Amino acid sequence: MDPNKVDEASGKTSGDGDMASVMGFSGFGKKARTFDLDAIFEQTRRTAIERSQRILDEREKSHMEEEGESSKSVKPSVHAQRDKAAAAAAATSRKQESDSSSASDSDSDSDSELIGPPLPPQYTVQGDDDDERMRPPHPPGHKEGTAHSDEEDDDDDDDDEGEAQDDDDDNPVKKIPDTHEITLQHGTKTVSALGLDPSGARLVTGGYDYDVRFWDFAGMDQSLQAFRSLQPCECHQIKTLQYSTTGDVILVVSGNAQAKVLDRDGFNVMECIKGDQYIVDMANTKGHTAMLNSGCWHPKIKEEFMTCSNDGTVRTWDLSSEKKHKSVFKPRSFQGKKVIPTCCTYSRDGKLIAAGCQDGTIQIWDRNLSVHTKFHCRQAHIPGSDTSCLSFSYDGMTLASRGGDDTVKMWDIRNFRKPLNVATGLTNYFAMTDCCFSPDDKLLVTGTSVKKEEGNGKLVFFDRASFQKVYEIEVTNASVIRCLWHPKLNQIMVGTGNGLAKVYYDPVRSHRGAKLCVVKSQRKEKQAETLTQDYIITPHALPMFREARQRSTRKQLEKDRLDPRKSHKPEPPVSGPGRGGRVAAHGGTLSSFIVKNIALDKTDDSNPREAILRHAKEASDNPYWVAPAYTQTQPEPVFAEESEEDEEAEKEPQWKKRKI
Repeated sequence: MDPNKVDEASGKTSGDGDMASVMGFSGFGKKARTFDLDAIFEQTRRTAIERSQRILDEREKSHMEEEGESSKSVKPSVHAQRDKAAAAAAATSRKQESDSSSASDSDSDSDSELIGPPLPPQYTVQGDDDDERMRPPHPPGHKEGTAHSDEEDDDDDDDDEGEAQDDDDDNPVKKIPDTHEITLQHGTKTVSALGLDPSGARLVTGGYDYDVRFWDFAGMDQSLQAFRSLQPCECHQIKTLQYSTTGDVILVVSGNAQAKVLDRDGFNVMECIKGDQYIVDMANTKGHTAMLNSGCWHPKIKEEFMTCSNDGTVRTWDLSSEKKHKSVFKPRSFQGKKVIPTCCTYSRDGKLIAAGCQDGTIQIWDRNLSVHTKFHCRQAHIPGSDTSCLSFSYDGMTLASRGGDDTVKMWDIRNFRKPLNVATGLTNYFAMTDCCFSPDDKLLVTGTSVKKEEGNGKLVFFDRASFQKVYEIEVTNASVIRCLWHPKLNQIMVGTGNGLAKVYYDPVRSHRGAKLCVVKSQRKEKQAETLTQDYIITPHALPMFREARQRSTRKQLEKDRLDPRKSHKPEPPVSGPGRGGRVAAHGGTLSSFIVKNIALDKTDDSNPREAILRHAKEASDNPYWVAPAYTQTQPEPVFAEESEEDEEAEKEPQWKKRKI
């Protein structure tokens, strides 16, 4: 037979088929597998009939053994039962065929869009009553009741787990990650600013000691040390630190009039310009003219941020233009006078700008309309108390305000005249005390202040719906100022009044963050490594110049430690009078040496003439210096003789002696 002969049924050459199988793509053009439902149902019906016959045969044998009846009397009844069973099986199969045909007709429209072959009979979709009939028959010996009871037990277990999970979902207190904590030592003064980047990898802290410290969770070990510390604003207290939405730059708001923007490593990126303080209208000057109070980044535009100041303005800035602000918002009192804003924030969508003022008002503007306020509450808090924080909920409809009047209030911006809920008795001594919402938007968190040695500062949790205090954490014996609940890490960062920054986390519910550094053991510093010297290998050097091969670094370190030159051993104290220009141990200065050897000398020098002349006889008998040089040329000494006039002159009184 010719291998290239065309097959009439397939329309292809057999040679092409062989070539396709050799090349490995013979199966690419195959159609999807189809199933004959009628044949499947017929097979199911026959299997049911055979199984019923087998059961009847077993029953027949048992009856014969028990009753001992003759096979003649039993066989007619058995045949009758077999006929009934066969008729019942046939009726069941006909019903299944009719049901399947009706189901296939009804599902033909819905399944017309499905791609691929239909499901085989052993696979069923749970939840469909029509597909329940397609389950394969149970194997012989299968106990129906047992399987049913197991399924019921599994369902009960699933129900119990679901109920427990529902209870956890309904109780937001169980979601608070406070089972574990770590403490970061920022300094000794108040931690007044906290910032965490969007990914949760780095934390920055700022305080009243002018320092900004950078903490990297992935790079820290159990020693919990910051990898960088700097003072970006010289001698000004840090008030706000916040990462941008992309996490590449940090906004630094301090006590001066110029906000700064740093990169992730602490280098200066931008510094806002200072305005002209002699201009009355603050809208006509290019920047702030007084101390800043707060600031934040725009949630959607990564180059825009906002600051508020004691000059009575709220200004927005662009990262690309540091010579002038972008827009100015001027809060006004009921009489139209200037009011100082103490805190500011954007809404979650970035369309609204909210500011809390010293006269107790909360004023909200449309970001694109800076003249008139869109929402204005005249008596949100007590006038004269600094509103320390404004925070929008994640749904954007609710605003929480932390007042200097020891209250926390919840507002609906659609009905801004009265607060939804009020919580009192929350002491606040700082102008930057935070309040924030939990990631699931069901809890509100804030901190309380205490005086020195008068109790512990607390982190208080309120239920957003009922505004009942549901939980509290005693942090430390100082005020709790900053609090930050990161939604991605599910960890709570807290800044306190005694220089600590605490991180609360749960090993199960929290992710990364503090969990990365607590598992790393603290690295030990080897002080002896400074004594090591480079070992130069010279294989072809002469034996007299070849260095001995190092067997062990530890032994070499011990050997170098004993060498006074390599270990830079200090000189021991001098014993005795002294040597080499150094004085003995009794004193390290020249004055102490003189006091000990000269001033405390026991020799009597009360008569200096006798002290000098005691060497005269020895000098005259054994001249050494002057006399031998003049032995040949020394003239004879001639002394004047004493006369009577001289004796009389000596006898005259002193006042009569003639002056020469």
